[in-house]
Amino acid sequence: MSIENDLELIEDYDKEYCLQVFAPLPVAFTKGKGAYLYDTQNARYLDMIGGIAVNSLGYGNPRLTSAVTKQAKDLIHACNYYYIPQRSELAYRLCRVSFADKVFFCNSGAEANEAAIKLARGYYYYRDINKYEIITANMSFHGRTMGTIAATGQDKFSRPFEPNVPGFVHVPFNDIDAMIQAVNPHTAAIMLELVQGESGVHPADKDYIIEIKKLCVEKDILLIFDEVQTGIGRTGKMFCYQNYGVVPDIMTLAKGLGGGVPIGAMLTTDKVATGLRPGDHGSTFGGNPLACAAGNAVMEAIEEDGIIDNVQEVSAELFEKLGKLRSKYNCIRSVRGQGLLIGIEFDDTITAAGMREQLFSMGILVSAIGKSTIRLAPPLIITKAQAGMFIKALDKILKNVTGPKSVLNKIKDSLPSKKQIKESTESINNAKVDKLDDLLDDDN
Repeated sequence: MSIENDLELIEDYDKEYCLQVFAPLPVAFTKGKGAYLYDTQNARYLDMIGGIAVNSLGYGNPRLTSAVTKQAKDLIHACNYYYIPQRSELAYRLCRVSFADKVFFCNSGAEANEAAIKLARGYYYYRDINKYEIITANMSFHGRTMGTIAATGQDKFSRPFEPNVPGFVHVPFNDIDAMIQAVNPHTAAIMLELVQGESGVHPADKDYIIEIKKLCVEKDILLIFDEVQTGIGRTGKMFCYQNYGVVPDIMTLAKGLGGGVPIGAMLTTDKVATGLRPGDHGSTFGGNPLACAAGNAVMEAIEEDGIIDNVQEVSAELFEKLGKLRSKYNCIRSVRGQGLLIGIEFDDTITAAGMREQLFSMGILVSAIGKSTIRLAPPLIITKAQAGMFIKALDKILKNVTGPKSVLNKIKDSLPSKKQIKESTESINNAKVDKLDDLLDDDN
């Protein structure tokens, strides 16, 4: 029996037999090609969310599909009682392009973060030092296991499942003073996303990350970067930390690493790797031949097919055109992110869910975060032309909903902030007058 092409039956079976923890849109996809997905009626959708930053090479990538097909024919699983060639190769590839000396493989981002938490605590345990607390940021997201929801700085993920795992402290993001105040003799690690994806795509300030690193060095605290969503080319570098010039002690990866095949990884240095000894941690499926064959294919493609260059070029195009739309429409409050991880926040006149549905009706897939932000995380192989299709669709929706900005709002946007005025009152005031004159001349 196959129900693949019967959407009504698929929906009925899902509601009857699947635990209802998702709220899917009324569509089921049966195949994909490049940056497109095709549903049960063969309708085409431009995937601007990429399986939530998972399908890094898009769909039907020859390198990836060939590697997975061949490996599936040869050997899908071998347990970690034995050496696994594909695992050894992928570990080498990741260490060669990162700060790391050692890698632990698992099946998801949450598992990778669990491993990072255990490693940090074990590192001090084996040194006979009583450090166990992990400081994370408010509005962070680190996974859905009992440990990682305790690490996550959003009560909505952990409140129904209390009591929470102890030993986690949450502080405001991008607030170095709050972080300094939270550090105490029991602090083992600071765990941060360099771009907070699930709360609206909020990048960390570079100066903040630099100061965090200094604090960790000074206080003998481990620095953990959760790059589950930002790693593997997503932000225009192989790893997001390379945009900041700050090297962590531990890093976690997942999502884009397998190009759609479930895999997670926790990377660290030789020094910190002493925090886990044989028998302390493991994973039955982690590092299996199939998943690691996929990971090797993804890494090979990113290194050899100019994909990071493409991310940088398409990202620049998207940010430029989104900036123009923001100037054109009042309802766009903010455009933020790095590389091909972008958040677009709207004012109260537009809901994220409503915008997602409007774009869906036009054959474009995005995700909605909270009440007001949509997130873009398309395949890294997306073209400028395809990005342009999204921009045109968004422009059309906003034009029908809100109309263009008024002259008054254009003038308002040109005015400097209070901070800018405070920093250089005379020069800013002169610039303000010039900009107002230019705008008034243009409008006349």
